[in-house]
This record gives sequence, C-alpha cells and structure tokens, in this order.
Amino acid sequence: MLSLNFIRENTQEVIDRLSIKNFNGVEIIARIVELDNQRRETQKKLDDSQSQSNILAKEIGTLFQAGKIAEANRLKETTGELKAQAKEFDLALENIKIELEEILIRVPNLPHASVPLGKTPEDNIIVAAEGEAKPAAASSVPHWDLATRYDIIDFNTGNKITGAGFPLYKGKGARLQRALINFFLEEALKAGYTEVQPPYLVNAASAYATGQLPDKDAQMYHAGLDDLYLIPTAEVPVTNIYRDTILKSQDLPVKNVAYSACFRREAGSYGKDVRGLNRLHQFDKVEIVQISHPDQSYKILEEMRNHVTGLLRKLELPFRALKLCGGDMSFTSALTYDMEVWSSAQARWLEVSSVSNFESFQSNRLKLRFKDETGKMQTAHTLNGSALALPRIMAALLENNQTKDGIRIPGVLVPYAGFEEIN
Repeated sequence: MLSLNFIRENTQEVIDRLSIKNFNGVEIIARIVELDNQRRETQKKLDDSQSQSNILAKEIGTLFQAGKIAEANRLKETTGELKAQAKEFDLALENIKIELEEILIRVPNLPHASVPLGKTPEDNIIVAAEGEAKPAAASSVPHWDLATRYDIIDFNTGNKITGAGFPLYKGKGARLQRALINFFLEEALKAGYTEVQPPYLVNAASAYATGQLPDKDAQMYHAGLDDLYLIPTAEVPVTNIYRDTILKSQDLPVKNVAYSACFRREAGSYGKDVRGLNRLHQFDKVEIVQISHPDQSYKILEEMRNHVTGLLRKLELPFRALKLCGGDMSFTSALTYDMEVWSSAQARWLEVSSVSNFESFQSNRLKLRFKDETGKMQTAHTLNGSALALPRIMAALLENNQTKDGIRIPGVLVPYAGFEEIN
C-alpha cells in the first residue's frame, strides 16, 4: 500500500508513475487527496472540541469548589454539547478513514524508474540469456506424452481424484519432484537462507498484508466455513511471519526459504498453453523471501536473480531473464524479473520464476518496520522469488533431455534422485 503522505506530497508523480502500469490514477488519486484533506480537517475539529471540553471541565471543577453552582451547571451544558459534537466528528472521521482505506488498497505499487514502457509480455526486455534454444528433433515429443510413455505423471487419475490441473506424480516422476525440491532447498541454504515450513492456509489479514486481497481474490481457493485461504505461494505465509514486527537494522537482511504446495484457481485459463504441466491448480514451489534495508533492496534483487539463474545453469537448461514492462507487472511489484526456460518440444519459452522487489508496498500493509542505528523507525523493503517453481522445470527437463533410450537426468540432480535416467 502506498504511503498517504507520499501521495499527498507527490500527487502528480504518483499519477505519472501509475500510468506506466497502464493504471489511470487521476480520479482515484484525486479522491484520496480529497478524503485526506477531509480527514485532517475533521481530526482538527475533533481535537479542538475535545481540547475545549477539557478546558471547560477544569473550569467547572474550580467553579464548584468556589460554590458558583449556577455558573458551573451552565458550563456543564456547554461541555455536553461539545461532547455530542465530538462524537459526531469521531463518527465522521471513522467513516472517512474506512473509505480512504478501501480506496488506498486498490492502488497498485509504483513501478521503479527503470521499468520499461509497455502493455503486453511482448514489450518485456531481455536482460540476460544463456544456452541455445535448439529446435526439437523430429522424434521429440511434448512432456505430457513422455509422462504417459514412462508412466511418471498421470493426468487422468489426478483428474479423477480431484479435477483438471491436479496431476498425480508416480514412481520416478515423484522421485524427480522430490529431488528438485531438495536441490532447490539445499542451494538456498548454501546461499544463507534459513528454511521455514509455513502453513498452507492463511487468514484474510495475511492475504491482505501481502497484496493478494483484494487484488487476487478470484484466483485464490477459499475455505468459506473457516474463512481461510489456500496459499497461492509460500511468499504469503513467510512474509507474514514479520507482520506487526519491529526489527533492528543489524538483523537485516532477513533471508527465508520455504517449500510449499501452491494453489491457484487460474480462472479463465484454457487452450494449448495450459496443457500438461504448463498451468496447474496445485503445484510445488520453493520460495525465497528477503526483508531488506531500503538502501540495499535493489542490490539484493540482483543477487536473488543471480541465485535463480545459477539454479537454471546447474540444471543445464537454456534460459533467459526478462525485465517486465509496466503493463505486465503485478499489482504489488515495483520491479520484476521473469526467468524463462526453453521448451524444445513445445518450441517456446516457459516462465519458471519471478523475482520481485516490492519496496515498502507490502511493509506498509504488514506494519513491518525496523530501527536504524540512530533509533529512528523506518519501513523495511520486502522481496521474493521463485527458486524455483517445479511444473515447467519438470516439463523442460523431460522435453530437453529426451533420447531414444529414455530421459537423461542432469548430473546435479542424480545424488538427490538416486537414478541417472528415466526409461
């Protein structure tokens, strides 16, 4: 959530920067400024009324002590009027604050100055690339056919048990999943992250704090009876560890890694781009989260991007990193890099990670602060990244490593998987 003070002091800048995200903020920002003025005026009236009432209360006490009962009673009538007036001001102030909060939470984060202009993924900028995007051999087949051929992923049984988008991993498919999870976790531990194992359900306050609510309400599975949400990513519970928390500057950066299943409704998704493992309702992911000093967050963002590309390099997958344009960025992000791997059999790039800096946007909702060396309170920056999401990594590994005899397992995964080939 954007700071109200920042909006008030930089109104035109906010409108201009929101336009980079293709968000027309003219009316909503004007309404925020109008409500903030009303809030300040009403607060002053309330304070003045309460102050005057307090002054009169002291005078009344003095008059009673002096035996001036009639004068004291007249002032008591005045204080009664002032209290009634204050009650009206207080109610009006509460209504203004509620409307202000409801509008503020619908304003996206401001994009960083380096975010490129654009409306669609075609406007994203490639900032790094490694490996060759080779065309598939004539005998190559997509991963959904390989999964059936080697009996490692059963889409039909998953559909029977739950529905489309909930695959059943079997045999070496399940073991390869576990190997990837362990590999990603171990690499994060080597990079200084502390592992946590979060809940898979969160309350509305947690989903609100990281920006999933109200923006992504339709994409989340909701357990209505208990008013809990299945997590779309471990970012939500892990970041909320620090909700309503005051850290010390020497504690920063805080680095956490978590494995979790993730649940997304993906309403409206259809077509060839969602076939097989390309888009699922339930999938596994290892997430890295950092809480940072504001002065260090963009340096840390680059470190996180390098961590993810390092994983892809070790998996021997051709990859590229893209800086997202304004129109392709998330509601909460100030700057995002997407990492994509080449799918040879599908002849296209598959997104496998997003690494984002949210600056203070989430922290304002989280009320996450830290004390600097002088004891001054500051708002921390939050960052997160997929390191990595498994389904499309699995798809690319199967497709890119298929041979006439089976599917070769990258050497870095063999100690975790316990086998070198799927056949």
